[in-house]
Amino acid sequence: MAYSEEKLSEEKVFKDPVHRYIHVRDRVIWDLIGTKEFQRLRRIKQLGTTYLTFHGAEHSRFNHSLGVYEIVRRIADDVFIGRPEWNEEERLLSLCAALLHDLGHGPFSHSFEKVFDLDHEHFTRAIILGATEVNKVLTRVCDGFPEKVAEVIAKTSQNKLVVSLISSQIDADRMDYLQRDAYFTGVSYGHFDMERILRVMRPREDQVVIKQSGMHAVEDYIMSRYQMYWQVYFHPVTRSAEVILTKILHRAKELHKQNYTFKYDPIHFYSLFSGKITLEDYIKLDEAIILYYFQMWQEEEDPVLSDLCCRFMDRNLYKYVEFDPAGEYKKLAELSALFKKAGIDPEYYLVVDSSSDLPYDFYRPGEEEERLPIHLLLKNGDIRELSRESEIVDAISGKRRTDHKLYFPDDFLSDDSKKPNIKKQIRTLLEID
Repeated sequence: MAYSEEKLSEEKVFKDPVHRYIHVRDRVIWDLIGTKEFQRLRRIKQLGTTYLTFHGAEHSRFNHSLGVYEIVRRIADDVFIGRPEWNEEERLLSLCAALLHDLGHGPFSHSFEKVFDLDHEHFTRAIILGATEVNKVLTRVCDGFPEKVAEVIAKTSQNKLVVSLISSQIDADRMDYLQRDAYFTGVSYGHFDMERILRVMRPREDQVVIKQSGMHAVEDYIMSRYQMYWQVYFHPVTRSAEVILTKILHRAKELHKQNYTFKYDPIHFYSLFSGKITLEDYIKLDEAIILYYFQMWQEEEDPVLSDLCCRFMDRNLYKYVEFDPAGEYKKLAELSALFKKAGIDPEYYLVVDSSSDLPYDFYRPGEEEERLPIHLLLKNGDIRELSRESEIVDAISGKRRTDHKLYFPDDFLSDDSKKPNIKKQIRTLLEID
């Protein structure tokens, strides 16, 4: 029997709080789960610093990756099977791409990427195509199979239907993380009727479509996503923690550039600081490593690095006020000057942070960024874009919401033992007295 068709002698199951059970019968999938690159995802939190806001949000990208795999498995084995538009030969490709789609995420992923100019999608491809255990498993399926999986995840595959299962405006990735993140944060916003959505999904040549009778379930899904972004993902306390995390990494990078002698040598950061990180070094990075350095750097001689690390580890986060970058740029310059006079470095202690989300959109001719819209399958067989049928979705289509906040250390400004008059001016400008 070919490796691609090999089944386990007995089905393996993972008990899961979202999907109840995650089922594995394929030898390829079981072998991929056992690779060191996939096991590394246990040590990368799905929601980064969100655990400092919602204490239950300790779940990992390992959990999420299994969940996305399970949704795609159900679609392939229960919903699409036997339908003429679905090529059963693409089943294993879909399952592998679903399982491995987040393989390249680093510790505290998005903050980490911004500081060191990294791209987790690049590292996902590198792990799949490089000298790794994952690549060895995929290569056993057939020559060129790792490249096919990488192309699906990169959205460059010719098989648009398989791509849309994992990356579209209603895909297995979003359906898992919304429910999983809602469960672990304890909120009610991210819940929607996934069972109904799966039942009304239909394969077409270029993408998944939704039967018209399932439109209201999709509306609920889109509103759930909108609420999760503003109530959980963009929570201002979580953003405060991300600001401090980002500033720690910036400070460590700057100190290295200045040839500062660290008490605790950041050997895991050297290739990051140089901008030439190897795949081998990247795979070694996880959040346990990063938190170890933050713990140690609390004792550094540099007061900024030490203070920032203490803040992060002890959850002494920055406060914030609403901020309008367009109308208040003069105020920001004035505050920055006052911070300097007060002996507080505005580079690290006065930070504007912005969040932006587009709940749903459709492709508009002439735009560079392609957005694969959600299409409804009408009773007469016609295909129609969702916002043309749904008044709810039409009302939010293309409407980007952006939020700006100004973060600062309130404890520094409340300490009147040094420069009390200047700090009073700062508090007055911030309107926090």
